[in-house]
Amino acid sequence: MTYTLITANRNYSSWSLRPWLLMKALSIPFADRVEPFAADSNYDAFRAFSPTGTVPVLVDGDRTVWDSLGITLYLADRHPGVWPQDAAARAFAQCAVTEMHSGFSALRNDCTMNVGVRVAPKPMSDALRKDVARIAELWAQGIGNSGGPWLAGADFTAIDAFFAPGAFRVRTYGLNVGAAGQAWVDNILAHPAMQQWETEALAESWREAGHEAELAACGTIIADYRVR
Repeated sequence: MTYTLITANRNYSSWSLRPWLLMKALSIPFADRVEPFAADSNYDAFRAFSPTGTVPVLVDGDRTVWDSLGITLYLADRHPGVWPQDAAARAFAQCAVTEMHSGFSALRNDCTMNVGVRVAPKPMSDALRKDVARIAELWAQGIGNSGGPWLAGADFTAIDAFFAPGAFRVRTYGLNVGAAGQAWVDNILAHPAMQQWETEALAESWREAGHEAELAACGTIIADYRVR
């Protein structure tokens, strides 16, 4: 079985990080193909390999699987460890993953993912404040119910992969997610696969105007560790 996972810029692409990290953490082999965001709209170029014109995309032989959640569900049918074995932990993880997939729009918009910088954010909107409070609540609940150190127990599963971009956002913008949430952030940022992703993000020379404009709208850059 040979997979190819197509992702975009490490620095920007939160959706790409999720299946990439999951496959790395579970030691699911794949060929790693990067298609960078090269313009304000990448839709036409990405349509060559993605039915939605977006990433990530998993290629399995002559089968194309798209969307981070679709890829996760596909992998769960074929590999152990994507979801927790414990029924209660699995139910929590699946609900939290789908909540992340469909929600937290203020967090996405007001704290855009940019791995290589640190930002003094603008004052929080009410919507962002609610999103940060909810994500802190979820992380504390997951660790409290399962005993951690991961969000659904002793093992890294899909819930950790789906909230991994949130860990980068917490660090980039200095968000307060409580003691339990911060402990999980520190833990996942230390994961070897997350460190690999960050190293590759910092080494990227690509800058895409739209993503950089989104970053500027989120606050003031106070440190930039990306290659010049």
